[in-house]
Amino acid sequence: MQTESKAPSTLLVVLAFATVYIVWGSTYFFIQRALAGFPPFILGAFRFIVAGLLMLGWSVLQGENVFSWKAMKPAIITGLLLLLVGNGVVIWVEQFLPSAMVAIMVSMSPLWFVLLDKPKWSENLTNKSTILGLLIGFAGVVLLFGEKIMVSMSSLNSTRDLFAMGLVVLGSMAWAGGSLYSKYNSVSQSATVNSTWQMLAAGVAFFPGAILSGEISRFDIASIPSDAWLATGYLIAFGSIAGFSAYVWLLKVQPATKVSTYAYVNPVVAVILGVFFANESITPLQISGLIVILVSVLLINLHKYRKPKPVAAAAY
Repeated sequence: MQTESKAPSTLLVVLAFATVYIVWGSTYFFIQRALAGFPPFILGAFRFIVAGLLMLGWSVLQGENVFSWKAMKPAIITGLLLLLVGNGVVIWVEQFLPSAMVAIMVSMSPLWFVLLDKPKWSENLTNKSTILGLLIGFAGVVLLFGEKIMVSMSSLNSTRDLFAMGLVVLGSMAWAGGSLYSKYNSVSQSATVNSTWQMLAAGVAFFPGAILSGEISRFDIASIPSDAWLATGYLIAFGSIAGFSAYVWLLKVQPATKVSTYAYVNPVVAVILGVFFANESITPLQISGLIVILVSVLLINLHKYRKPKPVAAAAY
């Protein structure tokens, strides 16, 4: 087997980052739109099974080695961590929390990428800019959560809201852990095949939740408004097939901490959509927190952008 792989083109890397940055930032808004017609577990099952089946068909047509258990096993584990836990939490909590708020809370993910990436500890945790970035990022998270936590504690739904916020933190940890697992354990070199089994595994895993929660018995497909169908179609085509495939591919060709910076750009897109189309609001303190976290990601990745110092020629 050939061990050396050709470096990806800069254009493909830029397009993949742009897709993950912009498309995924918009999914918070469209998830909330889809939830107007679909219960959360049924939405997760429908979205990922349809997207997975479409990608399975495409992979078979392309002659990919799809049905290899050696390649399927790590993809299934990754899919459960990323999409069932990580994305499933986002879908569920958006019943209670504004989409912009959820997007901002998920911006903690890059911090988990650095802390959970054990093979890179010697590089990341001994780098001054990375450590400073982590500390500043924590300060930004405190700014973002401060007002919401205070309001939640004084509201009637304080317990529910705090529980939902805690789930988002756990979900972002599962997302980072699943992403790193995919980076270091994927067998298939095809991002399409990996994405296919990740989505199918998550889609099937959503069904027990739909049954246990009673969603299946209460679900009336005829009552789903057209806006919810359109939003779900967008989530399948752009959020899952385009965005998730680009993300899985980037994990293979770029440093995980660099790929994780999507979580800092997504809230900006989500906030803009939420404010202009969903009548949501964001406070100056939360904006300050977002800016602080954006500074932290620059610091975390600063050493990757610096050019190496030229080595002085020896004098003879």
